[in-house]
Amino acid sequence: MAQVRLAGVSKVYPDGTPAVQSLDLDIAEGEFLVLVGPSGCGKTTALRMIAGLEEISSGALVIGERTVNRVPARDRDVAMVFQSYALYPHLSVRDNIGFGLQLRRMPKAEIARRVEQTAATLSLTDHLDRRPRNLSGGQRQRVAMGRAIVRQPQAFLMDEPLSNLDAKLRVQMRAEISRIQRALGVTTVYVTHDQIEAMTLGDRVAVMKRGVLQQVAPPQELYERPANLFVAGFIGSPAMNLVSGRLELDGDAATLTLGSQIVSLPPGLLSQRPALRDYAGRDVAVGIRPEALQDADLAPDTEGAVLTSVTDLVEALGSELLVHFRIDATPVSTDDTKELARDTGVDQLDGATPGTAMIARFSPRSRATEGAQLRVWLDTGLLYFFDPETGVAIRGDSTDAVRHEKEEIHG
Repeated sequence: MAQVRLAGVSKVYPDGTPAVQSLDLDIAEGEFLVLVGPSGCGKTTALRMIAGLEEISSGALVIGERTVNRVPARDRDVAMVFQSYALYPHLSVRDNIGFGLQLRRMPKAEIARRVEQTAATLSLTDHLDRRPRNLSGGQRQRVAMGRAIVRQPQAFLMDEPLSNLDAKLRVQMRAEISRIQRALGVTTVYVTHDQIEAMTLGDRVAVMKRGVLQQVAPPQELYERPANLFVAGFIGSPAMNLVSGRLELDGDAATLTLGSQIVSLPPGLLSQRPALRDYAGRDVAVGIRPEALQDADLAPDTEGAVLTSVTDLVEALGSELLVHFRIDATPVSTDDTKELARDTGVDQLDGATPGTAMIARFSPRSRATEGAQLRVWLDTGLLYFFDPETGVAIRGDSTDAVRHEKEEIHG
């Protein structure tokens, strides 16, 4: 295994279109790093540059101790697992796994040993003499992984390997990939559009937008401390609610106006996030996770505020209810939110219905019903604040905020 380092790596196509811009990433030996972002954000291009399948326009790519910008793909000692299984239909599982070793003219005994060892790791021993057409989708994907593992490369590169599987199988294979990677301890770079995959698999997750790295951090840190609006809206399922609000200060007391409703903010908020003082009397972008919104009739007896609305839709998921409603506040409309809307198949934010659509995560004990009056308890201690123009998270003082953003964006 080896460290992989990208220093200012960029890819610009001949027509001048930038695919990746000044990407800085240090991937430690044995680390599982996930590249995530919307379609067309540059994550697959970055992976292909590491693999040697795309030429690097500028910057340096180092694998182990070698700068490999001009090293052919076959000599980089990395193995790639593609979205399509790319198995040879006429070969057995045994021969598919060992094919790359045969091309290298490795001794037959060593090939057999490695193939048997790899098959045992992937629970494929009983299927070694079968053809791909006789395997399930999950088994085919394990064969494709086996072909990479058997080479014992310095790094694994995986390009959306689970996208062709059904939902249940994807969950099973996520666990398998995580188990195998930890058992082997091989440096792994994994590309996905699915942020749930990213959060459950990665030691760290790198979020990209339009070829630019937005933030790289452990999954929980990404969730709890998003660097900007884009990361906040992309990470989390259901997505974070984003709404415009006006911040008002009276000494150390702070209130937030959301449309026609006024919310008192917790004491001590300004000492924790002094940069908020710069936004007194101004609009801010407010982020509210669905779990910060609960049925007011079942809410804990702690500090918070109550929003009133009408229930639009209730999704019963067994362990929880997802409750959809609207408040008469202005939605956040920035380049980041428009990008997030496009990624979900919406060309632009819905302006036909006034107000902002919200999603809350209720207990299944809630009696919320569609079309009925709704009282929603808001945990004001779990609010996120962002600059409405730059999209940058508002946290500490101005100097601290700039320092944190640089650290998080550049890793």
